[in-house]
Amino acid sequence: MNQRTSRLLVSLLAGVLFGAGLAISGMVNPHRVIGFLDITGQWDPTLALVMGGALMVTFPAFPWVLRHARPWFAERFELPTRIKVDPSLIAGAALFGAGWGLGGFCPGPGIAALATGSVDVLVFVLCMLGGMLVLKLAGR
Repeated sequence: MNQRTSRLLVSLLAGVLFGAGLAISGMVNPHRVIGFLDITGQWDPTLALVMGGALMVTFPAFPWVLRHARPWFAERFELPTRIKVDPSLIAGAALFGAGWGLGGFCPGPGIAALATGSVDVLVFVLCMLGGMLVLKLAGR
């Protein structure tokens, strides 16, 4: 098996694992996300527990991973270098948050939820892809 095939298989495995985690935790259900954001009504803490679980794994693992010279299937680590908070970052975060709050999905759970066969999910993902296309055509 060559390196490209190995990389694709590991990527597929990571995506399936991530999607399974989203499904098992209920994060592909937009009502869970909207329930988390409903702090004045029937608040659902599930999303906070999922985030907490992710942080419990990430915090000890991240420094350990970075001690390696490079990732297993890449030439180098791709870490963010930009630290400036500018208007485009704030606008993008606000749009992401508004869309997440209105629709109950963000990209990962939206794609994972395609497996449910829901027309609403399909519309969300198609709109998300359309927005990505508009961004690409705008040269961003």
